[in-house]
Amino acid sequence: MSQPSPKPRQIPVVVLAGFLGSGKTTLLNHLLHRSGGSRIGAIVNDFGAIEIDAMAVAGALGDSTVSLGNGCLCCAVDASELDEYLERLAEPSLGLDVIVIEASGLAEPQELVRMVLASGHPGIVYGGLVEVVDAAEFDDTRSRHPEIDRHLALADLVVVNKTDRTADGERVLALVRSLADRAAVVPATYGRIDPEFLFDCRPSEERIGQLSFDDLHEHGEGDHDDHTGHLHTGYDSLSFVSREQPMDPRRLMEFLDSRPEGLYRIKGYVDFGPHDVRNRYAVHAVGRFLRFYPEPWPGGERLTQLVLIGSGIDATALGKELDACRSDAPHGDERGMWGVLRYVQGSEEEPAEA
Repeated sequence: MSQPSPKPRQIPVVVLAGFLGSGKTTLLNHLLHRSGGSRIGAIVNDFGAIEIDAMAVAGALGDSTVSLGNGCLCCAVDASELDEYLERLAEPSLGLDVIVIEASGLAEPQELVRMVLASGHPGIVYGGLVEVVDAAEFDDTRSRHPEIDRHLALADLVVVNKTDRTADGERVLALVRSLADRAAVVPATYGRIDPEFLFDCRPSEERIGQLSFDDLHEHGEGDHDDHTGHLHTGYDSLSFVSREQPMDPRRLMEFLDSRPEGLYRIKGYVDFGPHDVRNRYAVHAVGRFLRFYPEPWPGGERLTQLVLIGSGIDATALGKELDACRSDAPHGDERGMWGVLRYVQGSEEEPAEA
């Protein structure tokens, strides 16, 4: 009498979500470098044609990453397409212990969770929803996007990030705990959490069942293209690349200091050319918060790559303003970088929270 075949090993798939600039990429990079020997694969989804977040994690992940740019995963692919990406990462030769789907900052978490639960791949299992919250921007985000409350109610783990940037961290933590339904809520700075949280956040069968029926119902016929309630429908993005000319620091700072209120998120890398031939500068802006992070050039082509995301912005006009920030100076000007260096806090500062 033949013995039944053993059940195949299943890799948990964790959805990592959070609003623009909350710190998802920083958290993922922290987990990759502090995994304690566990192997993590990732599907990284950028909102914008330049895959800035994917660049930030690709070096640590090597072949264990799938990059999806220029759209929200919840609308860009269906469950069968997601299965193809998961099948690639679930390949036994990679030996992964967990797969993380890092959603864009404008994705709809419940749609991503539904897609994972709908997967027919025998080698994966839903591992939970991790929602990252920016403590410094939480009140503003919640007032503009009350659906954040629903996202928190779906989460299995909530990371309240950037608690060092607000004097009101305890109030934000208490408010998030009141909104999160049975989820673990942990404070963090620079996305530093114990990697064990990633492996322990898998929801119970009871909770998965609750989500499946109440929140993660299958769409009816003709509904799969209706994304009117998704965050990204109210936002536009601009992708800017300058290959031939570096950026003039004075002009770029004038642009950044006068950026319109609706321009909520800026991320990417800046080449200041003769003004600093040693470094490129990672730039990170959320709301009115702005930081530059100098880092040695990784090799290859020197260029500026920026993604701007906002609501009610004139992308064409912003693109023209950035074009006007290109440098035509053959030599560096020591004072030209002063405006940039005001937003650099020193070498001990952590990398940008994307």
